[in-house]
Amino acid sequence: MSLPERMTYIGVAAPGGPEVLVPASGPVPSPRADEVLIHVEAAGVNRPDVAQRSGAYPPPPGASPIIGLEVAGEIVAAGPEARGWRIGDKVCGLANGGGYAQYCAVPATQCLPWPTGYDAVRAAALPETYFTVWANLFQHGRLARGERALIHGGSSGIGVTAIQLARAFGATPYATAGSDEKCAACVRLGAPAAINYRTQDFVEEVKRLTDGRGVDVVLDMVGGAYFARNLRTLAMDGRLVLIAFLGGSKVENADLTPIMVRRLSVTGSTMRPRTTAQKAAIAAELREKVWPLLDKGACAPVIHATFPLAQAAEAHRLMESSAHIGKIVLTL
Repeated sequence: MSLPERMTYIGVAAPGGPEVLVPASGPVPSPRADEVLIHVEAAGVNRPDVAQRSGAYPPPPGASPIIGLEVAGEIVAAGPEARGWRIGDKVCGLANGGGYAQYCAVPATQCLPWPTGYDAVRAAALPETYFTVWANLFQHGRLARGERALIHGGSSGIGVTAIQLARAFGATPYATAGSDEKCAACVRLGAPAAINYRTQDFVEEVKRLTDGRGVDVVLDMVGGAYFARNLRTLAMDGRLVLIAFLGGSKVENADLTPIMVRRLSVTGSTMRPRTTAQKAAIAAELREKVWPLLDKGACAPVIHATFPLAQAAEAHRLMESSAHIGKIVLTL
């Protein structure tokens, strides 16, 4: 296939609000030895994209400065050490950057096939949330069949994924969300109960729902503002897993006694700084354990809205409004 020398991508004029996202022209990336080049048909929008745009989340060394961490499309070129794929394969990939563009280079081991019956939009909505949820809820959080979990932000892309996967693997997922509409969406996805954090105390509600026992795992993206309350929701040997700090990263005047008394564990991670080998290991587990569920429709992404690539600024405005339920995707 003859590739163009240049492509359209979304550039950042300067760190700032959504208005700094502007279409630009630049060279088509050349895949490194272990990478495939994807002709992008759709790209997911995620909270880290917003942080990078505002200047708070710079790309790691060697990564593309172009925003975008998940794409779906067709492989059009490959490096000499890229294994497992052929030119023409339809894949979705967890990119290290560069997703808001017509072409994106992604390590071959961070790609997965489109599930059965999927189009580019649905496939592009998978990598960032499924890699993140699998690594944090199941690997670090060790959520097991028969256990209970509290998923904060249950109507977000992460939350939607976490609720469905927890149910699929035999756990009971409770969720928090910021409106009755969002809580209803969480229940439709499989949460037996959802808590409106604006009108209810989630600590008291968790105690009520679990007959005072608490949950085994909390998946939290709020951070410091919820830390002490999260500890109070955990059962004996419970695990708190932190994946973001939307409510700040500092904790003040928190009583750490529950950690000792109930043998609690506090952990967390970010995805982008992990090595290619570490991300490849997550991809391999997803392909073995989760992709069969997607193939048969046991779980699926929820697409809230799509925007043409040139309207990336509007997509970011929607993301920052928190009015969405599920994923926001850019189309090319």
